[in-house]
Amino acid sequence: MTESRTESRTQSRTAAEHRTDTATTPVTRWIEQHAHRLTSLDPEAPLTDLEPLAEIVRDAKVVAMGASNRHTHELSALSHRLVRFLVEQMGFRTLALEGDEAERVGLDAYVRTGDGDPRELLADARSFWQTEEILDTVRWMRAFNRGRPDDPVRFAGAHPTLQGPSAIEPAGLADIERTLAESTIRWQERTADKIVYWGGIAHTAVGDPRTVSPPVPPLTHRNAGSYLREHFGDAFVSIGQTFHHGMAPDQILPPPPEFADSVLGDTNLDTYLLDLRAHAPEPVRTWLDTPTRTRMIGPHYDPAHNAAYYMSGGSLTDWFDAVLHVREVTAVRFLF
Repeated sequence: MTESRTESRTQSRTAAEHRTDTATTPVTRWIEQHAHRLTSLDPEAPLTDLEPLAEIVRDAKVVAMGASNRHTHELSALSHRLVRFLVEQMGFRTLALEGDEAERVGLDAYVRTGDGDPRELLADARSFWQTEEILDTVRWMRAFNRGRPDDPVRFAGAHPTLQGPSAIEPAGLADIERTLAESTIRWQERTADKIVYWGGIAHTAVGDPRTVSPPVPPLTHRNAGSYLREHFGDAFVSIGQTFHHGMAPDQILPPPPEFADSVLGDTNLDTYLLDLRAHAPEPVRTWLDTPTRTRMIGPHYDPAHNAAYYMSGGSLTDWFDAVLHVREVTAVRFLF
């Protein structure tokens, strides 16, 4: 553990030195001037630092939060804060947790009625749901619903279960992307709820198509985000959640310099929200609109092949309306 912390501190010093060298570039200067610094990762903290998000999602029917890694505490805590903001401030009333069916494991009944123990219920869920951060979100939903029998926040039903790429043929993965989108569309049409979609960046980005690696060879096909944008238009908002380096749960190195995450991490901001639709001068707009790679790290990561974990096939502005970036991450707290 001591060695890992030392490695993390070394990464932070290296990243800080690199930021000093690049902080005067037009892109990093624009990010520092236009990004909104987030002041807390505490899900219970006041939400005033997220108020700039209101303009981005004002007309949205579906807001998708896509993390570049599901096992980071900071991105999960930010997702919880976004759920709170969208529910409390913007009237969203459904949370779609990607990858399993909340109804199947009893979580929807729990948040509506209080029946069951959420920790025990999560024991039957997919492994990437089995974290203290997800449990905190579920408990918050239940607390919000007390005294609101006619206006509850709930989980979307009939969300397909995800399996790893090694378990499904490529054509099957493309079908799953379509099914993820169709189940979200059906739920929104049936309930008229505004939906927060909490998932992985490979699924929530607007990729028409997009390429993901691993596996080897990389796979290219349309994803759920592209179908949701096609159906909802501007009423679908995609928020990318990215990071620079850290532990999740093992050491993750800084991204290669050609990755968008490298530039996003070169600022003097630790955690921030960036509206990619904001006015930008030509050099910045060119960078935002140029096809790039962004990191996408699943449950298995080998630092010796750091550059092999990515999503490509589009630009930041193709994929996202906004980005939430965290410079350094730590591991989620696993329940079991």
